[in-house]
Amino acid sequence: MSVQKEMENTPEEMAEFFESRLDIYEEHQMNEIAGAAEFYRRTAELLPAQAGAAALDLGCGTGLELDFYYALNPFARVTCIDLSEKMLAKLRMKFQKFAPQTICGSYFSIPFGEDKYDAAVSVESLHHFSFEEKVPLYQKVHSALRTGGIFVLTDYLEDTEEESRAAFARRARLLAGRAGLYHIDTPLTVARESEALRQAGFSNVREYGRWNKTSILLAVR
Repeated sequence: MSVQKEMENTPEEMAEFFESRLDIYEEHQMNEIAGAAEFYRRTAELLPAQAGAAALDLGCGTGLELDFYYALNPFARVTCIDLSEKMLAKLRMKFQKFAPQTICGSYFSIPFGEDKYDAAVSVESLHHFSFEEKVPLYQKVHSALRTGGIFVLTDYLEDTEEESRAAFARRARLLAGRAGLYHIDTPLTVARESEALRQAGFSNVREYGRWNKTSILLAVR
């Protein structure tokens, strides 16, 4: 087996995957993902524009969506959650004057509180998890939002159920005997992702655009 093939079949733990690529992360996201500049901008435009709006950013990385959001709303109060402290350190350095709150850890285990936020957002982070893992997470997001609050979910989603099932079959093979969070792409379809949001209590789930394999979904509490 070639070294490249062996690496493709050896899953990396989530935080280590991103920390080892910190120096190239932003360039990769913006230049290697089709439509990135547009969908990051569009994501930010959907977030609340009022001064003092409270937003929760799940899997924020270095805050590429915040590059666009703070330009539109410099007085937003943003709480950022990510597994990688190195990513968060870079985010804090970039946005020092805006003073975002950062929390290092898994958004599956960190409590979000209730009725705290006007919006939640996640960009290119949640496509590593199953429908069954997402529904309880989305329930937490739903509870954390104020009535009328929105969840803007921008993520890699598959076109067909067959493609999605193949990704999960690959994950099952790679994770046999392993526990923890690993970087393996397992995107749902737009329809299945929307159903997870509805099962979590969200209403009026709509798709706001699609760029190759990335869609923006907006869900309302």
